[in-house]
Amino acid sequence: MSFSSDVKNELNKQLSSARHCCIAEFSALFVLTGQVKKFQNGEIYVKIHTENLTVAQKFYILLRKTFRAKIDVVVRCHNLQAGTMSYEIFVFKEQDVVNILKAVKIIDEQRKQWGSLSQVHYLIIQNTCCKRAFLRGVFMAAGSVSNPEKAYHLEIAVLSEKLANQIREILSSFMIDAKITTRKKYFVVYIKEGSQIVDFLNVIGAHIALMDFENVRIVKEVRNSVNRRVNCETANIDKTVSAAARQIEDIKYIQCNMGFSRLTEGLREIALLRLEYPECPLQELGKLLSKPIGKSGVNHRLRKLSDIAKQMREDAGIY
Repeated sequence: MSFSSDVKNELNKQLSSARHCCIAEFSALFVLTGQVKKFQNGEIYVKIHTENLTVAQKFYILLRKTFRAKIDVVVRCHNLQAGTMSYEIFVFKEQDVVNILKAVKIIDEQRKQWGSLSQVHYLIIQNTCCKRAFLRGVFMAAGSVSNPEKAYHLEIAVLSEKLANQIREILSSFMIDAKITTRKKYFVVYIKEGSQIVDFLNVIGAHIALMDFENVRIVKEVRNSVNRRVNCETANIDKTVSAAARQIEDIKYIQCNMGFSRLTEGLREIALLRLEYPECPLQELGKLLSKPIGKSGVNHRLRKLSDIAKQMREDAGIY
């Protein structure tokens, strides 16, 4: 089962106690998967079509709890081998249909058209709790989130540009910075920042999924931090070893071509110590001197030895 499925299954078990929040969640689901249809005699009915069982279950629960509507359900199997199913929920009773369309602000009290299915009416999502319910609904119907082990990516793909902008605005009210892109006929609202996805899961009430996501994120961050530190230390070691190798090469060149007798006492002592302790850090090397000096002092003397070797090579025509 995918991480998205885990999130939706968790959300499917949640049901707001407040009717206005139930209507907000239902409205989000309805604008994404619902239709208002007409019979030949002009009577209207509501049809909901989805291939997601959790969405169908949530619709059924909301219709029964919020509207006490009489419901007909049709399950179709499109591919026996793949087990591809679709779910259709119908509400035919006139009063139930009217109650639903009034609640989602598609029609007004005089049964005249008021809103549309291109977005949820703003009056439905004025309260913060209703905005949370709305986001829960749109994610269940049209959202997906990648397994955090692989990538940080959450998206909600809708057909209406107005709805995409509405989703982004509501996310912004929770300080979640989402972006919109187009993919074929869809407008895709997406979040790619791990901490922002955590915030989204918290907003919609997917707390178990949030903890799972955070656990993975923490492990990845610790692992990356350790890798960065190891890489940094490895680079420092390589740098130190390379520098020591160059120093020893210069000192041996001086020893073979000029000897140490012409060096000052301080340079002669550090040259002999470097040959004796080729892998010793500069700070430790300084402590071994007859008159101990710090790391910068040792580095200064070794640079002077390198300068002498460089000058000797130039005099000899070696570059």
